[in-house]
Amino acid sequence: MKGKEKRSARKAVALKYSPPEDVAPKISASGRGVVAEKIIEIARKKNVPIREDPELVDILSMLDLDEAIPPQVYHVVAEILTFVYSLKGKWRERR
Repeated sequence: MKGKEKRSARKAVALKYSPPEDVAPKISASGRGVVAEKIIEIARKKNVPIREDPELVDILSMLDLDEAIPPQVYHVVAEILTFVYSLKGKWRERR
């Protein structure tokens, strides 16, 4: 039962960032429980890198869909984007 309780409490937030249209990354999906699992499932199917950071998810899950992330988390999100872009570069090199 503990595993099921823990799983249902899971949160997920997806970001999108399209410079120069976007000044900062925006929330593209957010949810908990079954919705969070679906967000993660879709990300995996589309080979979108996933990073688990419960504290960041707590902050970002308070935002509305399509809302830009607050300046207080720019640094953390920039680290994630750097990681994602480096993975994309490595993926392209393997093709």
